[in-house]
Amino acid sequence: MWWKIVAGLLIVIAIGFFALIKSVGVTPGIIVHSLLGDGGDTPSQEIVHSRLQVPDGFSVGLYAPNVVNARVIMFTRSGDLLVAQPRESKVSILARDSNVDGKADGQRVLLDNLYRPTSIDFFEDYLYISESNAVGRIKFDHESGETIGEYERIITGLGDEGNHWTKTIRFGPDGLLYLSSGSTCNVCDEIDDQRASITRYNPDGSGEVRFATGLRNSVGFDWAPFDNQIYATDNGRDLLGDDYPPCELNKIELGQFYGWPNVNGFGDLDPDFGDESKLIEATSPAHGFRPHNAPLGIRFIDLAAFPDEYRQSALAALHGSWNRSSHDGYKVVSLHRNSDGSFEEKDFLAGFEKDGNIIGRPADVTGGPDDCAYISDDYGMAIYRVCYGIEQEEIASTSAPVIQETGLEGFDKATLLKLQAYGEQLFRTRGCLACHVVTTGDAPFGLRPLKAINKRHTLDSLSAFYKAPTSPMPPVHLNEEDQLALSAYLLGIE
Repeated sequence: MWWKIVAGLLIVIAIGFFALIKSVGVTPGIIVHSLLGDGGDTPSQEIVHSRLQVPDGFSVGLYAPNVVNARVIMFTRSGDLLVAQPRESKVSILARDSNVDGKADGQRVLLDNLYRPTSIDFFEDYLYISESNAVGRIKFDHESGETIGEYERIITGLGDEGNHWTKTIRFGPDGLLYLSSGSTCNVCDEIDDQRASITRYNPDGSGEVRFATGLRNSVGFDWAPFDNQIYATDNGRDLLGDDYPPCELNKIELGQFYGWPNVNGFGDLDPDFGDESKLIEATSPAHGFRPHNAPLGIRFIDLAAFPDEYRQSALAALHGSWNRSSHDGYKVVSLHRNSDGSFEEKDFLAGFEKDGNIIGRPADVTGGPDDCAYISDDYGMAIYRVCYGIEQEEIASTSAPVIQETGLEGFDKATLLKLQAYGEQLFRTRGCLACHVVTTGDAPFGLRPLKAINKRHTLDSLSAFYKAPTSPMPPVHLNEEDQLALSAYLLGIE
């Protein structure tokens, strides 16, 4: 039967997965987070203050807890903060800090039923959203924080199979829309030339121009104030050892090729796909990050309250390594341009990893209307606030958590128990136990413990995840009745 084939494939994948874990000696949870997007609990304000480190004169605070799968963030003109949450299929809005206590005044869903929304930006009267396979827009009232009219997809048919399915959008100073799309693989010859590239469009989605190519996974990009050029982060390939190749910061120019999959870093031929004819063609990075640090979001900041050395510098979120024998990254760094055009990299917000214990993975960064920097963390489910020259108030760790409705509230107890019993049966017979375990203690090596899923998922988000999980997990082929039962069981796990 088909389910036996799926179960067999899951077991094969699991064996390979465990072999990878053992070969690189990393924490299983970090690999699972890299693949599936699940994270840990939001660190308490006490942990934030005691563990996270900032430069002298700066302070860090917890702006918003329980922001599940927080990726790209963007402030409205009125000071509300929008958050793209691809695994939740929604964009949320964090209400502006009206009482000036250093934390958001509330959290609500702005738009849902989206398909893995990963990035947002504003242009004229529209809010633009990049989904993994499309770009859409809707009119937005900045004062009320409400959308107007219907959501319209203006770019469709974007490839999102394989790895690196996220799409990042930004409007440039020229009023045109730029979109980055990562590769389908670690290293390969791409069939779809829209992948591993940055593409430019008119605001209505017309006029497609392939702006730059050879970019393996440029999740973040921004325009520098000193030369008005795009600078984009890029994740180097995996499985070539702890210290090779470097991740990159590239100065993006029209028509240029940036090396992948043929050339790594500063002119090194790839051992698998190296092509000497591409050496002259490939543009070298403007800066090299440490290998496997996974730089994601980047913003050039001009915050009046910050010291002069930060003027025209960039803040870059390093998501952290998943495939090194020792952890690296897991911080936000500042990039300061030298007179010769090179960049000096300094720690800005560190301490998310300590002795193998990981409490967060920075994903994006932006400047706020209060002259503070804001950082999203898709692992710790949080938004952090970093300010200069002020002390941030202590926030009690006993603050009540955000209560999320899962979609099960409308079922009576008898029906719910029946669904959960059938869902547990599916969980145990459809190959799930090859990679997952339900336990209140420590999980066996390499297995992902399932608990408190109702803090991260709903019926709708689980349904979307079954259809389009991240590789190597295959799609879960269940009918609607079985999907409901399995979701009811998973959401009931404490």
